Amino acid sequence: MIARFSVVVGLLGLLCSGCGYSTQRPFRSGIQTVHVEMLESREFRRELEFQLSEALVKRIELDTPYRIAPLRTADTLLTGEILEVRQRALGDDFETGLPRETGATVVMSYRWKDLRTGDTLVSRDRFIHSTEYIPPVGESFSTGMVRGLDGMARSIVQSMETGW
Repeated sequence: MIARFSVVVGLLGLLCSGCGYSTQRPFRSGIQTVHVEMLESREFRRELEFQLSEALVKRIELDTPYRIAPLRTADTLLTGEILEVRQRALGDDFETGLPRETGATVVMSYRWKDLRTGDTLVSRDRFIHSTEYIPPVGESFSTGMVRGLDGMARSIVQSMETGW
């Protein structure tokens, strides 16, 4: 009887413990702070680099265990440059010939570097993110870029997770 009870309790313990999975995202241990340098831009469009830098800071604060810090005290440094922005019509209105839906693609390069060791943690030379917006319902290029740059910031933060 006691042996059977021990087996049942042991099996319940195994079932409840799972397989070692965790709901926490796998960020690098040993890193506490990140300095996000103001991004640069080769594009003529104004303020995209400011908007993306701000979106990165917000995403790092919301989605990671890292804190934003000044360069002199930061463990790591995130730098980057917007290389180009392209727009394209995805579908035209049959009556007017004007775009019904428009897409925008942002191409950038970025690097995340450990300032203590000099090692490059993540480096992407041509990182691409696309978004869509619909002018007939009042969405403008600016609206699409806000959504697109936030999506790009989210993808960059995801790349800061440790690899499998």
